[in-house]
Amino acid sequence: MLERLDQQLFLFLNSLNSPFWDSVMHAISGKVIWAPLYLAILIFLGIRYKRKFLIILLFIILAVTLADQFSVQLFKNLVQRLRPCHEPSLEGLVHLVNGECGGQFGFVSSHATNSFNVAILSLLLIKKRWFTISIILWAIVVGYSRIYLGVHYPGDVICGSLLGAFTGWIIYRLYVLTDNKILQNRIFFNSPEP
Repeated sequence: MLERLDQQLFLFLNSLNSPFWDSVMHAISGKVIWAPLYLAILIFLGIRYKRKFLIILLFIILAVTLADQFSVQLFKNLVQRLRPCHEPSLEGLVHLVNGECGGQFGFVSSHATNSFNVAILSLLLIKKRWFTISIILWAIVVGYSRIYLGVHYPGDVICGSLLGAFTGWIIYRLYVLTDNKILQNRIFFNSPEP
């Protein structure tokens, strides 16, 4: 039932295409195009957190590694749900851009996982309303681009988004705990003797 609904929603969303949007969504789904955004976030965090930035950078690397590996090792390789572009029952119905389909399995979307991981972790660190709205919209558009391109079902994207958001939130909580521990140790070691 849910799988059928997921397929129907996919076919509807995937059918809303045009040559213009093909090129836009293909670009949005690319990885290199977002390098300036990632660099800008890192620069902003470096300016804001100064000496704490190296610790934050370690947590960012951990978050990116875990989100990517979870989406592939814990989901794609175990669930083995065919991408819509590999699904025999949908042959001839899927709008593919540039004939690119990707690997055989699609649950969960690694693009959605990674973009929501970046979005949640960065918005928790930056804490600016304009940034929160912008980065969430960015992550949603990246997720939608995967449906548009014919390589993921909406369920793949939704579940990937939830996995990424949860990973980003957990890593942020670990950072806060670590930061509090470091602060407590500094206070303890720097406190004057009674």
